[in-house]
Amino acid sequence: MGEQLTESDVKKIQEEIEYRKLVVRKEALEAVKEARAQGDLSENFEYHAAKKDKNINESRIRYLERMLKNARIVSDQSRSDEVGLNNTVEVYFEDEDETETYKLVTSIRGNSMKGMISIESPLGKAIRGHKVGDRVLVKINENAGYYVEIKAISKENDDSQDEIRRF
Repeated sequence: MGEQLTESDVKKIQEEIEYRKLVVRKEALEAVKEARAQGDLSENFEYHAAKKDKNINESRIRYLERMLKNARIVSDQSRSDEVGLNNTVEVYFEDEDETETYKLVTSIRGNSMKGMISIESPLGKAIRGHKVGDRVLVKINENAGYYVEIKAISKENDDSQDEIRRF
């Protein structure tokens, strides 16, 4: 089972692949050529660094192409009163008596430090499709979980400004 991606995610990945193939690859090959021209390759740090950069770029291209090949396209559409993709949600955690705000995103854009949680995370799975006022059990595993209450939902269009997480 592959990553869950929206059409917007697919477009961003395709743009990155194209950029890496047309721009970064050309620059990396040129850097390898220049470093190779400096002479003895066994002690040429610039040559080894240029080769490493070239290989990292090629690995990233392969990774992104494999991700697209195995991806499952999900809709970012949801009913106006339900939690869905690209919505900002205010959630009350009963056990901690705290309220947090999160944006629900696909896993490749998830970044908890920026308040963006994946639809594949326990919290994301639990709240997706629920409405304001719903009390939801977030299951961590078969024996553990916690309750949250959805306080507010803010509908947003996918502004496509979120960066795809780099690995």
